[in-house]
Amino acid sequence: MTQHSAVGTELARALAAALRGEVRFGPAERTVYSHDASNYRQLPLGVVKPADSDDVRAALALCREHGVPVVARGAGTSIGGQAVGPGAVVLDFRRHLGRVLSVDPERRLARVEPGTVLDDLQAAARPYGLRFGPDPSTHSRCTLGGMIGNDSCGAHSVAWGRTADNVETLDLLLADGTELTVGGPLSPAARGRLRELPGRPGEVHRALQELADRNLAALRQGMPQLPRRTSGYALDALLPERGHDLARALTGTEGTCALLLGATVKLVEQPAARVLVVAGYPDETAAADAVPALLPLGPLTVEGMSGDLIAALLAAGPRPPALDRLPDGDCWLFMEAGGATVAQALDAARALVDAVRRERTATAAVVTDPAEQRQLWGVREAGAGIVTRLPGGGEAWPGWEDSAVPPERLGDYLRDLRGLLRRSGLRGVPYGHFGEGCVHLRIDFPLTAPRGGRVFREFLEQAADLVVSYGGSLSGEHGDGQARAELLPRMYPPGIIALFGGFKRIWDPENLLNPGNLVDPRPLDADLRFDGPVRDLPLALPYEQDGGSLLKAVHRCVGVAKCVDTSTGVMCPSYMATGEERHSTRGRARLLAEMLRGEAVPDGWRSEEVREALDLCLGCKGCASDCPVHVDMATYKAEFLYQHHRRRLRPASHWSMGWLPLWLRGTALAPGLANRVARSAAAGPLKRLAGVDGRRTLPVLPPETFSRWFRRHRAAHPAPAGGQRVLLWPDTFAEHLQPEVLRAAVEVLEHLGFAVELPTGPVCCGLTWVSTGQLDTARRVMRRSLRALPEGVPVVGLDPSCTAALREEVPKLLGPAGRPVAERVRTFAEFLDEYAAGLELPRAGGEAITQTHCHQHAVLGTAADRRIDARIGLANRVLDSGCCGLAGNFGFERGHYEVSVAVAERVLLPEVRAAAAGTVVLADGFSCRTQIAQLGDGRRALHLAELLQRALRAGPGEPRERA
Repeated sequence: MTQHSAVGTELARALAAALRGEVRFGPAERTVYSHDASNYRQLPLGVVKPADSDDVRAALALCREHGVPVVARGAGTSIGGQAVGPGAVVLDFRRHLGRVLSVDPERRLARVEPGTVLDDLQAAARPYGLRFGPDPSTHSRCTLGGMIGNDSCGAHSVAWGRTADNVETLDLLLADGTELTVGGPLSPAARGRLRELPGRPGEVHRALQELADRNLAALRQGMPQLPRRTSGYALDALLPERGHDLARALTGTEGTCALLLGATVKLVEQPAARVLVVAGYPDETAAADAVPALLPLGPLTVEGMSGDLIAALLAAGPRPPALDRLPDGDCWLFMEAGGATVAQALDAARALVDAVRRERTATAAVVTDPAEQRQLWGVREAGAGIVTRLPGGGEAWPGWEDSAVPPERLGDYLRDLRGLLRRSGLRGVPYGHFGEGCVHLRIDFPLTAPRGGRVFREFLEQAADLVVSYGGSLSGEHGDGQARAELLPRMYPPGIIALFGGFKRIWDPENLLNPGNLVDPRPLDADLRFDGPVRDLPLALPYEQDGGSLLKAVHRCVGVAKCVDTSTGVMCPSYMATGEERHSTRGRARLLAEMLRGEAVPDGWRSEEVREALDLCLGCKGCASDCPVHVDMATYKAEFLYQHHRRRLRPASHWSMGWLPLWLRGTALAPGLANRVARSAAAGPLKRLAGVDGRRTLPVLPPETFSRWFRRHRAAHPAPAGGQRVLLWPDTFAEHLQPEVLRAAVEVLEHLGFAVELPTGPVCCGLTWVSTGQLDTARRVMRRSLRALPEGVPVVGLDPSCTAALREEVPKLLGPAGRPVAERVRTFAEFLDEYAAGLELPRAGGEAITQTHCHQHAVLGTAADRRIDARIGLANRVLDSGCCGLAGNFGFERGHYEVSVAVAERVLLPEVRAAAAGTVVLADGFSCRTQIAQLGDGRRALHLAELLQRALRAGPGEPRERA
């Protein structure tokens, strides 16, 4: 055992004995906490998730005793590398220290714990018409502790300032165990009282005041004055004319001086009405040049977004409808105008529009609809993830992420920055907070190439000199971390750099807190996550979007952490249920990357750490659509399961549920006998044998399969002559378990005049084999199924998971042979929307709530469904519930029941139970309907085809042309 591992083992035991929270020193936890949203990888010694402040105190004391450094961490979205540390203990404050303790509307203050998510604070302040001013794009998951550590800003800082402008007091725990609360600014008398405090607190205050008093000239002359300076320590806040403001001086110190136990933050009044003005300019330099004339009008935001970002967005996915509201141009300024009334906000917006139109090359649009505003802001907020892929598909990385200059010099700086990129042979997409001269830029550094680190270093050194020549800051929002701290001597004179070291030593003389950041920094080109070995492991899937490389695929994840947003969306249901980083899309991507590296996770495809993390992946595909860079964990899981179990004994559930289409075909020969066995005393042992959780109820087999019924039906009712041919895909679940769904579709389609056909033989999309990693079998099943399909006839799938598999998995596994079929596959709603556009559909009316199947959300889309809702007069509310939790075989497998139920109980089941008796529950997915039936207190969900069948039977009339 090495000395390092011996220390880790001893410290882990001591922490586990002393703390009520979680202590994780295993390879999986170390791996998923070895990255933040930067380019760096640094394996920590272990991870602690403190249960309360006492745990933080105890953990720090034990780490100090063992000489182990400590890194405080929030959501891990730091872009400079300041949320990771080699050989450190990471304190993750999110799990148990995330409460908003109080809101004082009279004083406009809030008390928060360090792990409080910004959106939770905003929700607590909203009833009082208040909000926290700074709002970075990661607001749904970033923590107040992290924002204070990095001095975060966001879009509204032009009106409400940075985090440093909005902090009242900080409750601190120093490395030696000293606790004190700091605030500011202070009067001379208050400063004097602090100097006289006994013990270590008085010593700290005296040393800080002496540091400032001895260096007044240096601090006044050596610290650039601009709205976005977050590089280095804000030592000018210690000047007497600024009130020796310790809260401001400590904001942005990246956890290098003290641990945060709590904070009191300021709140600002929320404008009652907002209007968005979008101004279009020929390019980003023209937009930047226009900013100084707009700032005096008092906009709440002045955000710049270039055409490159839109191109990257369109390359990544379908065109958002909100983009149609953008005026002409190739760069846009997003300017929000606020007021106490809509009229006031509109007046402020018109003033901005008038100012914009004074520029002959500029155009402007006013967006008043809140939904359209949210969609446009969503494009801007997604920028951090979108631009990790350039419009041409190349990868782009952080490093020179958020430089800032005086706003009046931004246009010239952007011109020179573009020139530097061209001379360096690099590309990037600039956007950002133009109102404060801050530019976000990810660049296609060749970090995976042999000389990539050298190119990275040379560009950053030249870019640092460039921004300093404009009187700017290396960082205007995200802090320095490892990416920029080494460059601080290019921005500050030697005397200021020495003062940074002195400031750090006053607080943390033993250098235990986040060492290697800001003071005595690690080299900017060390610890890059792309350095090190890469294993050449065999692959079964093509990864066409990533050049055939699983490593490139998992490196898509840059850590922006949308997958740990637990408030909304489909991604990531297992993280929403467990709160464990290794169960997030980001955590799983990190583990797969480490598996391909072969160091912390050395067992390759046999890795138990990766298997355990992927075991709770529901395969929902939410990440494939909701992740800004479209990490597709369901595909990576299928690959892993295929390789992990190759030539090895598989779990029982892979044989029972992976081969379910075959077993159902067999039981269909004697459905009555199968149902009796499933309801007998033998059911329990059979479930255990099959790897099925004993608490799950096995579905009842109908007396007749759909195909058998259809043959009888067609014999009695020949297809209408001359009708448009349509091939109905008899998916396994509807064919053998819920044939009433397919029968309803036949009735509706034939009523509309279509000639319904079935494949010439048994078919299956192969998804059960794909989801259990039995890819060779899946390919054979898919090939055989495609041979049963006549050419040229549109194919309608009733179950979204099977339909999505036909559209996406079949081409993935079969290549060009699968694409013609994929192109003619439609959902039921899509078919009606496209092929029955001129026909009157049965009027359903009434109210409904809809559970969207996660594969439909991720692969197929729901735009056609919403148009059908309107055509049939349905007042439908689509639930923001994410995955139902059953997810095919997942919720039936032993060991998954608790997570499956927790996912369903987050939104879906409470909504179903609360729905009025007359409200229709719609769910096109078999899994969704089954989960609702088993856990929804007796409610039954319908497929859209069943709803239309009901309406058809309830109302008279033949189908006719729509007026």
